[in-house]
Amino acid sequence: MMTWQRSRHLGLADASPSGQPSLLWLLYLGFLLMPLTWGEPGWRWLGATLLSLPAFLALYFYQLRRRSNPTVAVVLAFALLCYALQPFNPFANTYLTYAAAFAPLALPGLLAPLLLTVALLVLLAIEVLLIGQPLLIIAITVLVCTVCCVGNAFARERNAQIAALRLSQEEVRRLAAIAERERIGRDLHDLLGHTLSLVAIKGELAGKLVSRDQLAAGREIGEVTQIAREALAQVRTAVTGMRAAPLAGELSSARTLLESCGVQLTCTQEMAELPAAIETALAMIVREAATNIQRHAGATRASVEISSEAADGDGGGAVALRVSDNGRGGIGARGNGLAGIGERVRALGGTLEIDSPPGAGTVLRARLPVSS
Repeated sequence: MMTWQRSRHLGLADASPSGQPSLLWLLYLGFLLMPLTWGEPGWRWLGATLLSLPAFLALYFYQLRRRSNPTVAVVLAFALLCYALQPFNPFANTYLTYAAAFAPLALPGLLAPLLLTVALLVLLAIEVLLIGQPLLIIAITVLVCTVCCVGNAFARERNAQIAALRLSQEEVRRLAAIAERERIGRDLHDLLGHTLSLVAIKGELAGKLVSRDQLAAGREIGEVTQIAREALAQVRTAVTGMRAAPLAGELSSARTLLESCGVQLTCTQEMAELPAAIETALAMIVREAATNIQRHAGATRASVEISSEAADGDGGGAVALRVSDNGRGGIGARGNGLAGIGERVRALGGTLEIDSPPGAGTVLRARLPVSS
């Protein structure tokens, strides 16, 4: 009887970011041919292995085409292939590893797929003992299958939480936009409804008085002018308040997104009031940078710094934005959605710089001119 293979690690739980099976998982099938490297005599095991592969691949590609969670029947079918091949090939437990990896995708929670995996392992242990194969087969199979089952269960739950978080953030943004529109409508009604009615009444009165009492008509026209100026000042004040929302909202959303992924975010803002176009551009940069950090950086810390620069000789200054993280780096200015941000910044006469050496984090710097 051949000795058992060296300890090996299965990466099935990490092969697919979505938690669903992928073609990369098929690489593990190479362990079925391990007896070739050991000089195993005879071709009985190879013939049985080659006969089992079409059935496995048919099930596997059927599952890939379905693009949905596998069923328990698929898990049991992989386990049956293992039991049928085990007397001929001691490495047939490869099929059972696939069953353990599929179990968390077929059953909810952690306990149910783990109990199913344990039951399948017990049946394999009984078979190994009956046919007299080494006990190390049982130990290695238990370790690998348990890791795959638990790892895929946690990966599935994490992906579900991330998807729910994204949906909740989109809902928060949608509700915030609706609330903002309603607030703008109320403000405009409160600011302009009474004022425009008063302007209309004063205008009609001035029109009637112009032919009878020009002095009184002049007073009415003067009052109309004063009312219009006051309304204009009130509208400007309201618009200034509206402009403060986008950047503050993006900073809050970025903090929620990154902290949910274990990234500590610090924000520093020294400039209180910005033109609408500048603030919108900064908000879009913060949103894209936070998304890149969450998806690609693998960071644990990040910071957003917004500061003003002194006015130049033409009487205008600038606002500077710096976003940094301690992740893996290697992000280019043309990728990960930053190309559109760069075009927006250049359209406003600003500059965008990205310093992202591999393994040393990423620093994004944007500078936008602000007229005095």
